[in-house]
Amino acid sequence: MNYKNILKILSLIGITVSVLFLFDVLVGIIYHEQYGKFLLYDGLFFIINFAVWLWLKNHELDLKIKESILVVNLLWILLGIAGAIPLFIYTNISFASSFFEAISGFTTTGATVYTDVESLPHLILFHRSLMHWLGGLGVIVLGVGLLSMINPTGSLSLFKAEATGIQLEKLTPKIKDTALSLWVVYCILTLVDMLLLKFFGMSWFDAINHAFSTISTGGFSTKNNSLGYFTNDGIIWTTTIFMLLAGINFLAHLKLYYKDVSGYKTEEVQWYFIIFLLLSLLLSIVHVDISGDSFYEAFKNASFTIASVMTTTGFATIDYGSWSHLAIAIIFVGLLMGGNAGSTAGGIKIIRHIIIFKTLSSELKRILHPNMIISVFIDGMKQRERVLSSTFGFFILFMITVAVVTIYIYARGYDAMSAISGAFAIVGNVGPGFSLVGPADNFSFFSDFDKIFFSIAMIIGRLECYTVFVLLSSSFWKKF
Repeated sequence: MNYKNILKILSLIGITVSVLFLFDVLVGIIYHEQYGKFLLYDGLFFIINFAVWLWLKNHELDLKIKESILVVNLLWILLGIAGAIPLFIYTNISFASSFFEAISGFTTTGATVYTDVESLPHLILFHRSLMHWLGGLGVIVLGVGLLSMINPTGSLSLFKAEATGIQLEKLTPKIKDTALSLWVVYCILTLVDMLLLKFFGMSWFDAINHAFSTISTGGFSTKNNSLGYFTNDGIIWTTTIFMLLAGINFLAHLKLYYKDVSGYKTEEVQWYFIIFLLLSLLLSIVHVDISGDSFYEAFKNASFTIASVMTTTGFATIDYGSWSHLAIAIIFVGLLMGGNAGSTAGGIKIIRHIIIFKTLSSELKRILHPNMIISVFIDGMKQRERVLSSTFGFFILFMITVAVVTIYIYARGYDAMSAISGAFAIVGNVGPGFSLVGPADNFSFFSDFDKIFFSIAMIIGRLECYTVFVLLSSSFWKKF
């Protein structure tokens, strides 16, 4: 293994992140907060990364897939440490809690250890949202745009390591241009969302923080009651719409940028909206029955809630954990769905559900007609066996991870609902679950060891299992 390749890439991304962290300092200056310690830390962070890059400046990168996978895994751990230090310095929590919060931020999980976020300094609130925003489309995508200027082949393998399970589609001749174009679309969506939130009554600070959390499908809020703090319906509907947009494959948005709407006509997008509407209507009916609210009020909260859990954003307008068992069951189905592949959303993803359902359907037909040649088609294209096996493999790894986390939480003495929903929320990067980890609660009561364990589970979910579990294979370490 060429450690210089790994160090050079990590240092380059570290430099980028340290520069972006200066926005946190700027917020501290604007709000007259004690930003000196943050500036000192960020300066040291920059100097260390710059020194490593300077040392390796003339080293020619030749990044192999194994090195790419190792870089991605190391990157998320190092980002967690880098993001945790300001939280540890400025707030009264342990480093394990800070690491959990930072990993939750960068992986866009949105699970928090803070019981009173409104008491936090503005620069820390912004820091949390900025981690979401950087992790949303992926620090790796930003890295691809930079690294491709050095080594196009290597950066492409890095992109693939980050996006395992997704068929990479290059819409521009160079992967660098595709990555940078995605960031342009990402920034445009963030800007439009921020302006609309401001228009409907949010302050500029709240608007930019919630836009960062919405487009990244993260879920960190500047308010203890999340979006329930805001009474303007325009804010709720705007956030619902942009959560749904963020849950769509960003390549579809990029195609629209090039005046091509075909990305929105795929089976995945169609089923994404069908499932969203169906679950929203069902939840609305249940909510009307138990709350006595008007259908409009029920549909507003129901659609917001389903959009939030399907896209794994984790925002809440009301404590849906206190609704009826039927309502919780409907919300849980939404939690299991996930967004589109290639979106900022986590979870299993709609396309995988489609592939699994069609594969199982074809197997049932094969039992009835043994000699019939049956293939699985998505959007009119025959799917290769490798895609089918990869999909089932991911599903198995995902469920094994969820099972391990569930057993761990339950063995620690917590109730079954907290264990099961908490595991899906952590591994699926959703954020809140039900019961003790519901939308009105947080993860502060878990031990430091629990939080480190959960942080690893969040990384596994963010990297869609394969990229982490391949490290456990002996063949991965052979011939390095």
